[in-house]
Amino acid sequence: MIDDIIDSDEKKTITSFYIQEDNLLVTDGKFSEAGLIENIAQTAAARAGVNALKKNKPVAVGYIAAVQNLEIFALPEINTTIHTEITADNEILNVLLISGKATCNGKLLAKCNMKIFIDHNKKPQT
Repeated sequence: MIDDIIDSDEKKTITSFYIQEDNLLVTDGKFSEAGLIENIAQTAAARAGVNALKKNKPVAVGYIAAVQNLEIFALPEINTTIHTEITADNEILNVLLISGKATCNGKLLAKCNMKIFIDHNKKPQT
């Protein structure tokens, strides 16, 4: 649930996502809380994919293991673009710990910490 990777390095990834009316996670003209959480997770997945490709390794599948310290400040409306930034705080074995935040027009929409389990044995479906 991202459109573009704006920047990505070993620690930080920034993406953009244009919210369309027909998006599954839009309710009453606004992108839902679940949509913001999924967008943060997808930004983390994009980071993992970019880093795997840079290292010439296969891209693994990731699963949200936990969402902590979630704060939702506002829901973005359809036909707007959100920018999401995640920072990789730590990686322990197959668990990636990230901090994420989503903004729209410079306004903070949501922030949280996530634990993402990386399954190196399962490959993404194409």
